[in-house]
Amino acid sequence: MTVQYVGSLTTLRHREPTVTFFSNLRKAVDAITAELALNNWAPKVNYTAVYRGVKQRGVYGCDFDVAGMRVFRIKVVPRILNPALPRLGIDENPTK
Repeated sequence: MTVQYVGSLTTLRHREPTVTFFSNLRKAVDAITAELALNNWAPKVNYTAVYRGVKQRGVYGCDFDVAGMRVFRIKVVPRILNPALPRLGIDENPTK
């Protein structure tokens, strides 16, 4: 999940994007909705919308704005952090 600050307000206070990794989609959506509620933002993100966006387009994005000016964008992109280990080209021991 990435939180990226966009729009004209970034010229006043430049902030780097924040990238956070979660072990599954449910935990990511729960963390996003909790953080939005804690900071008084409208709850625009729900599990079904994120799941469908990721499944159909490979990415889910949602912009948040104040008085018609975009403030930040939340992007959810699936990443495999621990892929299955390859066999490394090692064959089975022939002595057995």
